[in-house]
Amino acid sequence: MLTKIKNAQAVKKENVKVNYSKINESILKILSSGGYIDGFEKKGQGIKRILDIKLKYENNAGAINEIKLISKPSRHIYMGYKEIKLVKRGYGLMVISTPSGIMNGKDARKMKVGGEALFEIW
Repeated sequence: MLTKIKNAQAVKKENVKVNYSKINESILKILSSGGYIDGFEKKGQGIKRILDIKLKYENNAGAINEIKLISKPSRHIYMGYKEIKLVKRGYGLMVISTPSGIMNGKDARKMKVGGEALFEIW
């Protein structure tokens, strides 16, 4: 999903459609609250559900500069709450999968929960 968003933003598309999953939905909520996308909608029913993502542009450039995947299927990186650091001196966002759900790094540090670091975005 993240690669689709990045590639669509590179060619100046307005919307991107991705398959629905609860993980994708919770990641999109974090990206929306962080100001990296304008919003998203759930469409369809049953198996044919999709997420329609509205991309955000600032000064004719995409709001997302880079996405760095931390954990991959071949290598999972886990962090305690003390190991979670700021991304790009606070201008970026780290997304972490914790026992309390998927959240950004700042909230995970506040709640003192660690988990699997998924990706960084700035």
